[in-house]
Amino acid sequence: MSDLLITNATLVNEGLIRHADVYIKNGRIEQIGAHLGHLQAAQTIDATGKIMIPGMIDDQVHFREPGFTHKGDIQSESRAAVAGGITSYMEMPNCNPLTITPQALADKYVIAAEKSLANHAFYFGASNDNIEHIKALDPLSTCGIKVFMGASTGNMLVDNPETLEQIFQYSPVLIATHCESTPIIEANEIRYKKQYGNDVPLECHPLIRSEEACFVSSSLAVSLAKKYNSRLHILHLTTAKELAHFNSGPVADKQITAEACVHHLFYNESDYAAKGNLIKCNPAIKSKSDQDALIQAVIDNKIDIIATDHAPHTLEEKQQPYLKAPAGLPLVQYALPSLLEHYHRGVFTLELIVEKVCHAPATRFQLKERGFIREGYWADLTLINLNKPKIVKDKNILSKCGWSPFKGYRFRSRIDTTIVNGNIVYQNGEVSDGFRGLPLTFNR
Repeated sequence: MSDLLITNATLVNEGLIRHADVYIKNGRIEQIGAHLGHLQAAQTIDATGKIMIPGMIDDQVHFREPGFTHKGDIQSESRAAVAGGITSYMEMPNCNPLTITPQALADKYVIAAEKSLANHAFYFGASNDNIEHIKALDPLSTCGIKVFMGASTGNMLVDNPETLEQIFQYSPVLIATHCESTPIIEANEIRYKKQYGNDVPLECHPLIRSEEACFVSSSLAVSLAKKYNSRLHILHLTTAKELAHFNSGPVADKQITAEACVHHLFYNESDYAAKGNLIKCNPAIKSKSDQDALIQAVIDNKIDIIATDHAPHTLEEKQQPYLKAPAGLPLVQYALPSLLEHYHRGVFTLELIVEKVCHAPATRFQLKERGFIREGYWADLTLINLNKPKIVKDKNILSKCGWSPFKGYRFRSRIDTTIVNGNIVYQNGEVSDGFRGLPLTFNR
């Protein structure tokens, strides 16, 4: 690792905005201060006119490897991630084979060591019959336990009440839940099929995967977490009603936390007409009032973390009729620019965005020396030009699936440079493929 000096940056970090230089040595931030230009470095970046933030930490992605690499893989999707200013990610277990055994978990770290451009951790998946593996899990081996409470792809549905009780009672790490009630969803689907046959319109998606389906499931998760004093993180909230489960305040003070995803903050059900299955996801994008409530909950610190739930599918798969088209969107490359649109509209401050995508994930998942611009910490940094627009075009999309729901959108900001462990992995539209990220480590 060569040393690197970044001068004239505008740092957005820990609730403050200030001008500073940053000197990086051996992959870590050696010094932060004014007028460090006298230091000799192998590389220098003049960041005049750009903001510097800690690299985004995405706590929820599906990179599709192993098992579904025609949609995406760890190399292709981590390339897209660093192009989007994401320096670390936490990847989900519903691949093939499922990440529900210690060996499957270890195998994914081997793949990432060979392929991932970003730092990484992997969730251990819960199933109806792997509770003994969960009990014996090394807390340093995984970012958390992923529980599909009531709705899942990949045969990971945990619907045995006794198993759920044991997971919440014995998990040695944070429990991250996807909360939707399968019985409610199935009943809704039957009702709409009676009305439309097999040609159910996409606009019914938020009615089938309804507010009630989400609220019933998240209520169960919260009740179990309170019963066993579990560390619970509910993923991708989509409804105003569910916000009643959560309290405002610093993430460090909470046992139960909440996440929103960039697409649920950016889109609402009025966008189905134009975007179609390209924005079909689970839980569904819902009403404008739900979207507004989620945005306000971010501001009020009821929602603690913003992530992507990046989940690529091929365009051919997405072009099937609604009931057959898979749910999920490729998002990592344009997640930060989409959040910065809220800044340009005067809705989110830069400090708030950094808190939700950098500081809070590091704090909640107890990451070691990540998520902040601090001396001694790993140099995971993102430089952003707030005043250089970029239109999303097919030729610039790096996810293997080759499409983006943002195609044609003109973002007012763009990612300029991404630095992972002191290495420039993305700059001026080009990815440097010669570097590999590191496994995330934990203070536990």
